[in-house]
Amino acid sequence: MTIYGECFCGEVRYKIEGKLQNARSCHCSRCRKAFSAQASAYAEVNPDDFEWLEGESLLTWFSNKQGFGKAFCSRCGSTLCGVVQGQIHGVTLGCINGDPEIQLGMHIFVGSKAPWETLPDDGVPQYDELPPQWKDDNDNG
Repeated sequence: MTIYGECFCGEVRYKIEGKLQNARSCHCSRCRKAFSAQASAYAEVNPDDFEWLEGESLLTWFSNKQGFGKAFCSRCGSTLCGVVQGQIHGVTLGCINGDPEIQLGMHIFVGSKAPWETLPDDGVPQYDELPPQWKDDNDNG
């Protein structure tokens, strides 16, 4: 499967030769700020399957002290991917073109969601923090 994505202005483009995994929506205050939204819609990708096609020089990279971060277009501000320890970890689902053939599998950090947000009652599991299976993985959304 080939998945394509791009930023809002279309100057930064990528492709993924493979499938996305572990799609989730994170409602923590950090994701709200990082993605300028009520939550982040994000899925993991095998770094070896990911390739920048155009505009890589336009990316701005940010990582916190723990090595978790993101890359975003310096022109339009679209967050394109998440980074862990300097390596592509996943992509934002909002920047994908077409159907990535994945659905959200969980809502995480709903215990700290914005007070104005109403979560859908769609049967997708909701966790106040990290799901139990991730507690020891040090995954940071």
